[in-house]
Amino acid sequence: MKKSKLLVFGCMAAALSFTSCGTAQNDRGTQVPQETQINVQTYPKGAKLYVDGKLVSRETPATLNVPTVFRGDMPMRYSNKTISNTQQRVVENNKLHIQIVKDGYETIDDYITPKVTFYNFRWDLSWPENLIYELEERSDAYKKDPTIPAGAARERVTRDTSGNTAMERTIIRWYFDSAPRGANIFWRVISSVPAEVKNTNELWLGSTPFEETRAFNIQGLTYENSRDVQIEIKVKRRGYVDQNKRFNVRQALDQQEISSFFDLIEE
Repeated sequence: MKKSKLLVFGCMAAALSFTSCGTAQNDRGTQVPQETQINVQTYPKGAKLYVDGKLVSRETPATLNVPTVFRGDMPMRYSNKTISNTQQRVVENNKLHIQIVKDGYETIDDYITPKVTFYNFRWDLSWPENLIYELEERSDAYKKDPTIPAGAARERVTRDTSGNTAMERTIIRWYFDSAPRGANIFWRVISSVPAEVKNTNELWLGSTPFEETRAFNIQGLTYENSRDVQIEIKVKRRGYVDQNKRFNVRQALDQQEISSFFDLIEE
């Protein structure tokens, strides 16, 4: 999903607008603000803002209050190594999950982490002053097929991004049996859109009875073209007539299963 975001980091000592819910003292006696604000803008505006799964604002632009001082998770020993190791945990513990939701547009998922420094026995957190997101209109595929998972309409299985699509993360149960048993099972891809998904040769899968869970990694496959792609299962045993059945890939994704029984006929 395409998105653009602008992060503008400011100095901790800059004159920022913040909510004064408390202050801390540094070694010079100067007060340090405990909170600051992040301005969140979207184009177009009017989107809902969620932080860590909770609704923060019903429309954008919005402001988000964030802490600037963190006093938990102190290092056991004050050496550069222990401070650096603890600093990574502090960054992770203060990470924010941002979600931007607007009807007719793709949902934006983002994670914001502060810049963390250890100073005067406390952690100082520096956040971006502004977050700017450009929303992308939702594909017409969702209107035609509302069963497509959110954000997955334009996902395509490729070797460059192997394992990153919802289709590849969907575990499919493969189960085949025959009478008599011991028949060899072969499978191949049959595509009605060869420009996007190529046909393949037969590949040996196993012998009956066969049961396995595996995901689809068919190159070029998308949710939109999955209805035009089939999996052909062929069962062979010496002395018996070969049998084959075809399964629609989209139906297999929805049912999370490809299964059948083959009653073999003697030649």
